[in-house]
Amino acid sequence: MLVRLASALMLLSLGGFAMSDVNVRDYGAKGDGVADDTPAIQAALDAAAKSGPICLVPKGMYRLNGSLTVPPGVTFQGASGGVPHSEHPIGTVLLAYGGKGKEDGPALVTLSPNAVIREMIIHYPEQKLPDVVAYPWTIRIDGELCQVTDMTLTNPYKAIDCGTRWNELHTIRNVFGCPLKMGIFINQCTDIGRIENVHFNPNFWTRSALPPGPPTGDIKAYLEKNLIGFAIGRTDWEFITNCFVIFPKIGFHFADFGNGGGNAVVTQSGSDICPVAVQVDATQGHAGVEFVNGQFMGTLVVGASNQGPVKLTNCGFWPVAETGHLVDKSGPSTLILNACHFAGWDSANKGSACISASGGRLVVSGCEFMPESKLAISLEPGLLAATVFGNLFRGDKAVRNTSTGDVQIGLNSTH
Repeated sequence: MLVRLASALMLLSLGGFAMSDVNVRDYGAKGDGVADDTPAIQAALDAAAKSGPICLVPKGMYRLNGSLTVPPGVTFQGASGGVPHSEHPIGTVLLAYGGKGKEDGPALVTLSPNAVIREMIIHYPEQKLPDVVAYPWTIRIDGELCQVTDMTLTNPYKAIDCGTRWNELHTIRNVFGCPLKMGIFINQCTDIGRIENVHFNPNFWTRSALPPGPPTGDIKAYLEKNLIGFAIGRTDWEFITNCFVIFPKIGFHFADFGNGGGNAVVTQSGSDICPVAVQVDATQGHAGVEFVNGQFMGTLVVGASNQGPVKLTNCGFWPVAETGHLVDKSGPSTLILNACHFAGWDSANKGSACISASGGRLVVSGCEFMPESKLAISLEPGLLAATVFGNLFRGDKAVRNTSTGDVQIGLNSTH
């Protein structure tokens, strides 16, 4: 009997509902979608800092007219048991009403050091198309070892902020949603952060069963004019894997947001159906950014201000209607393209090359350029050096060199 009781208690604890957990319902939260549950949930979070460390939010719809702070070491735990989908909102849903029209206001949820939020849906019932309204960040990371896991953010204006405040060792994993202005902002990170399995797709709003129902208006057109999927500033060895955004204005944007550039390794990730898939304006000069096994339906832009190397291996590129160049390289940095394939460019038939390079250094090796009769590589004035070797071209318009740089071309096939 005692053995059975001990086993039951152990299973209860392992399931995330240990006897010391704090339940928001015990602090007055209604979960009916009508009453403002902000004060009750904050009281439960504060209590969890003393007697938790898990603050449980049972299934229900919890209206938030204000903002919440998760204390250090506390886990803000929903009832979904995994990644919830807004098409089936049967678990824990936070309905965000606070901060409407105040983009610079407090984040809906701020994670203190070592705090966690997981297994919930966050939805903005008053957000509309085409008249999108600004809101503050949905989740803000403030400190070391914060975690955002197994979340759906249905229609945030700006989803996850890892950059407004100093942070280290953040983990963002299994997050889905349809951000309208920015997906994830990374900056002021002085030790390795990890972004894993994050997917931004309008389906999480257009298929939503949450009130008042799916949006009206052209969501694709809005996102292509406004959305930055991943904005990456100062970070030391950010590891990004299996991340995806569709219909953005810019998929992955590397820039100096006031604290210098960063460096990152991006694997198994993509940016789909967009004018600019990757834009690199600033990275750390000694490290830069690496993409491996990426898929991009849009242009890679390496800007005039970037200093660090940009390296892509085993990546695929496809055009959209507005695509001229699939790669537009300027500035002093080095761009290395290895074992990549390019299937289509110059959509308007204006003579645009697949790769245009007018600054710094360029290496293109082991790549395949698929359309016939279109110029593959244009080496422009201002280019310092280039090596183009071991590539597969279709037709005789392989490389045009008008630069005065040190250019080495050889061992390429044009059949």
